[in-house]
Amino acid sequence: MKTDTTRNAELPIYESLIRERGDVVEEARVVAEKTQQQMSQALAGHAAPPAEAGEH
Repeated sequence: MKTDTTRNAELPIYESLIRERGDVVEEARVVAEKTQQQMSQALAGHAAPPAEAGEH
C-alpha cells in the first residue's frame, strides 16, 4: 500500500489543486467525523439537538 506522500507525488495536478483550492477531501473528512461524534452523543442522550435555523 502506498503512503499519501507517495500518491501525492504521483498526482501533480491534485497537489496543484490542493494548493489553489484547499484540501476539500480532508475538510469533508473532518466535518464527517465531527458529525458522526455529534450524532453518537445525541443518540446516547448526551447532547442537545441542534437548534433550527432562525431560532435564537
